[in-house]
Amino acid sequence: MMRRGASIPVLGFAAYSGTGKTTLLVKLLPLLKGRGLRIGMIKHAHHEFDVDKPGKDSYELRKAGADRVLVASRRRWALMVEGEREENPRLDELVDRIDGNTLDLILVEGFKREAFPKIELYRPSLGYPPMYPQDVSIVAVASDEPLTEPVTLPLLDLNEPPSIADFIVARFLGS
Repeated sequence: MMRRGASIPVLGFAAYSGTGKTTLLVKLLPLLKGRGLRIGMIKHAHHEFDVDKPGKDSYELRKAGADRVLVASRRRWALMVEGEREENPRLDELVDRIDGNTLDLILVEGFKREAFPKIELYRPSLGYPPMYPQDVSIVAVASDEPLTEPVTLPLLDLNEPPSIADFIVARFLGS
């Protein structure tokens, strides 16, 4: 998936809950940032969530009825938008909301049912079936154990974030 009118690569990490998507991303982000890359993140949440805390002005203003609250400082800004939808937003809608002009790569956690390039995180010990045989948008599998089924995709070591970072840079940034 590419942004409309731009060529910023979008790469997802798909796995069942508890597989370690966030844990891997927390290790990958500094490795990619260390290469001078500007990374955007989109994370799917399966439930209602808050990014601000009760007692903070932004929280109180949003809870009081503001449909949009933008909080800004010298170091960061965040936009919270309230509103009920029939369905979860699609990934392409969210990608279009990120300021891609300032990014080299957008990483996505979740959205495993949408068709865009993804690395599947697979831990056989968890007992879930692999997704890669049915999902043609999976471009690699990162596993913590050897796989029993033959895989034609690149196989990455889930316990070696530097090698996963190397794969991402080579495959998606051509460096």
